[in-house]
Amino acid sequence: MGTDLHAPLGRNRKTGSRRPGVLRLGRIAASLCLFAIGGFSLYTAFRDDGLERKKPPATEQAAAPSSGTPQPAQTPAGQSADGMPRAEPRSGANVEQMVTGDGSVVTKYSPRPRDGSGPVLVDAMKIGQDPRMAALPNETLLEDSAYGRLPIVGPDGRRPMDQYARPSSGARGVRVAIVVSGLGLSQTGTQRAIAELPEEITLAFAASGNSLQRWMQEARRGGHEILLQVPLEPFDYPANDPGPETLLTSKPVARNIENLHKAMGEITNYTGIMNYLGGRFLSDPVAMEPIMRDIGKRGLLFLDDGTSAQSKTADVAKGTELPYAFADLQLDGQLDVNAILKKLDELERIARKNGQAIGIASAFDESVDAIAKWSEEASMRGIEIVGVASLSNDPRTP
Repeated sequence: MGTDLHAPLGRNRKTGSRRPGVLRLGRIAASLCLFAIGGFSLYTAFRDDGLERKKPPATEQAAAPSSGTPQPAQTPAGQSADGMPRAEPRSGANVEQMVTGDGSVVTKYSPRPRDGSGPVLVDAMKIGQDPRMAALPNETLLEDSAYGRLPIVGPDGRRPMDQYARPSSGARGVRVAIVVSGLGLSQTGTQRAIAELPEEITLAFAASGNSLQRWMQEARRGGHEILLQVPLEPFDYPANDPGPETLLTSKPVARNIENLHKAMGEITNYTGIMNYLGGRFLSDPVAMEPIMRDIGKRGLLFLDDGTSAQSKTADVAKGTELPYAFADLQLDGQLDVNAILKKLDELERIARKNGQAIGIASAFDESVDAIAKWSEEASMRGIEIVGVASLSNDPRTP
């Protein structure tokens, strides 16, 4: 270090030799490395290494499903607006039902072989019945006749009693069905019953009633399962006359079938037939057999009101594979609200003993009031009110 304290630091320091050529070469080498790295990155980004997933051609994306997939139904039920065949969704399926250990019903669908080729429009509205459409019939479950449109089994094997039945939980518990009958005979009584009874109550319309189609639609929109009451010969006929076109034991089979079809053509959307009177007719298996066979062939159930101790309904129904049910109790033999409530409590005791029970009442004001009141409290006691179709003896159910 020098002795001049005022000289700038490093002014007298000996300068080392610089090599500009070496520095310039280093910078060039670094630049070349950067270019090489960038080029390699671009090369690998655009190179086809076989790992890229190629999109299938449009024709492959629209290919038909595999042979293991259930195909659209084959039985045409008309055509769509563009001429495409229209089919029921289950018309191409085999349908099997079985009851599990807990009492629930399991339905299994498996495809049947399909005939022909080309697309088929599946009508999704035919799968069950949307509550908003409940007032309209399933057209595939009807046939035209001289007496109006009569119920039939659909091309896929579906029955009217399945289509129009009120759904139930399927749980193993205490189940009660209550049927209020005679609707259509009194306009005010019919209107009040539909308006005030809970939707779980089954409503039965007399074939000789008035404005039946209108009331049927009101009841279905309200969520009710419905039955059709057909007049049958009582023991004291003609002193006690159920009305026109009564089915009589003395009439030929063809005439009784004709009168049955006249009654059936009055309305649609019912799950079954219920007797209106008929003690004598129900006790005569010869007269009953062709009638019950026709009812069963059309996919309907038969409800016996249980008032005739001599009824042969069970014997005839088993011989014709007809779904049937018996009422356990007449609820309004005494037209008093408290008396009817006691009968409903008795019906509950029967149901708790047997697992289920069916009660019958008429569309009187007292009956409607009592049933509406009792139904409000039933669910809190663990009782499920179901449509009568849920409690029928059905040969299709194992």
